[in-house]
Amino acid sequence: MVDAVYIGFGEAGAALATRGARAHDVKTSDPLTRDEKSRDYAAAGVLGFDDASGALAGAKSIFSLVTADRALAAAQDYAPLIDAGALWMDMNSVAPGTKRRAAEAVEAAGGRYVDVAIMGPVLPLRHAVPLLIAGPHAVAAAGVLRKAGFSDIAIAGGRIGDASAIKMIRSVMVKGIEALSAECALAAYAAGVSDAVMASLDASWRDEGWASRVDYNLDRMLVHGLRRAAEMEEAARTLEELGVDPAMARATISRQRAVGNVGAAPPEGLAEKLAMIGAANMSANVKEGRSA
Repeated sequence: MVDAVYIGFGEAGAALATRGARAHDVKTSDPLTRDEKSRDYAAAGVLGFDDASGALAGAKSIFSLVTADRALAAAQDYAPLIDAGALWMDMNSVAPGTKRRAAEAVEAAGGRYVDVAIMGPVLPLRHAVPLLIAGPHAVAAAGVLRKAGFSDIAIAGGRIGDASAIKMIRSVMVKGIEALSAECALAAYAAGVSDAVMASLDASWRDEGWASRVDYNLDRMLVHGLRRAAEMEEAARTLEELGVDPAMARATISRQRAVGNVGAAPPEGLAEKLAMIGAANMSANVKEGRSA
């Protein structure tokens, strides 16, 4: 039996593979990229295969590290090639529903599917990168992952999708902040006020935990959301005048207005605020559906 096979051998696969393992990447089948991929296999000390069937034959554990748009197709295409009882560890950054559909294919073929979320950059952390794992085979997978060299592993839950839900929802904040910072910095540069804007942000940034920060933000949005939406209309106009597309600013206008339209005093506590906003959104959606 082969201990480990890596399906997909881009940056993540090359960083996380163990020497002596097997690997397969679709680029190996392309004459234009075969030599480059072969060099990647050699550098990582793995045995590369042109075809997935050869790589997967007799494998005990499979690490799926393909691109997000290929995660479901990889599970569906390769599931018939895996041995009964093999662990399919889906480490791709995709939605919980996508992972559940991939799990259906793997489980139908007799494999054991594991939802794995990589919670940090694989480089330079490599096997020290934090992992969240979920699903009915999470405990078994944890042992395999430790054997493969991973040192920071936590079980997120017993349902497939529990780990990926945390990863994907966290990405709303992490990637959103990246996009917001880019939009803000581009506008500040275009206006010639970069240093002043950065200094102002440093002076006003609140040093606190995220739960407290979100609670405070929602409080302000419930009270002042409509006024802030109007202010952001002007902010968006400012960016347009500078030649910067206010994509994030437009989305901020919509979100501020939606929360401001709840039209109720903010209750104490984050959970209470979220429940009230969620109920208001549901009511609005129902009304829109009826009017349609």
